[in-house]
Amino acid sequence: MLRCIAVDDEAYATRILAAYIEKVPFLTLAGTTTKPLEALMWVQEGRADVVFLDIQMPELTGLQFLKLCGPKCKVILTTAYPEYALEGYEHDVVDYLLKPIAFDRFLRAAQKAYALLTPPAGASAAPALAAPPVSLPPSPNYMFVKGESKNKFQRVAHADILYIEGLKNYVSIYLPGQRLVTYQSLRELETQLPQPPFLRVHKSYIVSLNYLRLIDDNTLTIGQETIVVGETYREAFFKIIRER
Repeated sequence: MLRCIAVDDEAYATRILAAYIEKVPFLTLAGTTTKPLEALMWVQEGRADVVFLDIQMPELTGLQFLKLCGPKCKVILTTAYPEYALEGYEHDVVDYLLKPIAFDRFLRAAQKAYALLTPPAGASAAPALAAPPVSLPPSPNYMFVKGESKNKFQRVAHADILYIEGLKNYVSIYLPGQRLVTYQSLRELETQLPQPPFLRVHKSYIVSLNYLRLIDDNTLTIGQETIVVGETYREAFFKIIRER
């Protein structure tokens, strides 16, 4: 059993990691914190085998944390910024998880840590023991989207989403009679949605096939809105439409 702590300056992120840790039979949650200095103290006290560590934190960055904790534990980085991946691996981290983190991706990282920390007894030169198989739980039929303040999130059922429009660093999520604007990229949301019924049809649009009422050549009608299928997405889109 590997003792894990989750460190992120956003409490919501630590709750997600804690829920993931509790689903995996070979992991146990040793603690969560939004204060990296507190987490560093826990590591120095020997309370953790694995640390799930955010990079962008105001008190102490994840990379600074890595330099201070040294080889006392294994670290899995979690961040929304892919540009830190190379520097993280230079510090010999186990894995690098890009937010939003899907459970199957989290599980693969946990299995890497298990293999590194659980060698077979009496066979130090042998390959590390494979992590025990874990069944993936069914994907949730909802997601949480960021609100106008740092720690505000709104639950949105997948079944209620008509389509999503990308607006640079923001997206507009269109629901029946409602429009939500959230500070996320269209690419981030695309990874959280089941495909199908959700399909990327344009660099700026994801649509739900459940609400698609008319296809006229390359033009889609959802409610009162018309959306053009981008050239890059046409072949994949019409292949799925023909199969359904």
